[in-house]
Amino acid sequence: MRAIVCTRYGPLEALRVEETPKPSPLDHEVLVEIHAASINHSVLFFVKGESLAGRMGFGLLNPRYRTPGNDIAGRVEAVGKNVTQFKPGDDVYGDLAECGWGAFAEHACVPAAALSRKPANLTFEEAAAVPEAAVVALQGLRDKGKIKAGHKVLVHGASGGVGTFAVQIAKAFGAEVTGLCSTRNVELVRSLGADHVIDYNREDFAQSGQRYDLILATAGSRSILDYRRALTPTGIHVATGGAMAQIFQPLLLGPWLTMLGRKRMCTLAMRPNTRDLELITGLIETGKVRPVIEKCYPLTQSAEAVSHYGQGHTRGKIVLRMKHQQPLRAAQAQPTENA
Repeated sequence: MRAIVCTRYGPLEALRVEETPKPSPLDHEVLVEIHAASINHSVLFFVKGESLAGRMGFGLLNPRYRTPGNDIAGRVEAVGKNVTQFKPGDDVYGDLAECGWGAFAEHACVPAAALSRKPANLTFEEAAAVPEAAVVALQGLRDKGKIKAGHKVLVHGASGGVGTFAVQIAKAFGAEVTGLCSTRNVELVRSLGADHVIDYNREDFAQSGQRYDLILATAGSRSILDYRRALTPTGIHVATGGAMAQIFQPLLLGPWLTMLGRKRMCTLAMRPNTRDLELITGLIETGKVRPVIEKCYPLTQSAEAVSHYGQGHTRGKIVLRMKHQQPLRAAQAQPTENA
């Protein structure tokens, strides 16, 4: 099989395609023929090794794993003798972040417990865009943010991978959602169901006077004090991404600022799990949530795909296709093309 291999930290050119042996599943594993994989921020740590935090997770001197990538969608080719929930021919998707990574390949052996059945109304490319980003959005809103129907919610980075899911999931919970994005993405965010859209090039949310019960920050580099100013007296700010300072300020300063009142400032540490992914599957199959994909690349152009993602302005997700081609449906691709 073909796989993307990275054995040393360095520029994106370190990513290369190699022919590697097809793995065989252990008793508790499923062999998945991968049709598509999506790119998340972790791949930049995996390849470049630019931060100590990244190297603590992927290896101090060289990558601990040979093949990057965690989000997959594909078809079961074989199952281990103890696997009962899947059979060859089942369409599945999942997050490999806690079971060895390896999504940027044509096949992978995955613990059956890490997989869910692919939503029937998504292509493989669309399904591959879901696992990490959608679960981050769900856990940030529900678990850390304590979202309730009627809450006023601000999603900072509403046009990105996590943000596009967060807008839709917050609406599914019955919240009044404001999306914060750049000028070119205003119509995209509005098309996802946002009640209000703020163009950060024209308006500063922290100075507007509007107060939010929950702010989910998935991108940007704003000060924790800006977010705190925009919260209601009992509001919650959750950082899931953005600049390193934006992520670590709630972690380091949040407990102290919380002591000054009832506002809470926190950072999400997402944990993949199939229970949450299956909840997302239900929202997708009932039409309440859909993935947004900016562009698909073939596996052989992984370096270009990661470079595109690394520029930091992706609308929705970037997806890698393996050798099995399945075009995106026009109705799903339309919003990103016209935004």
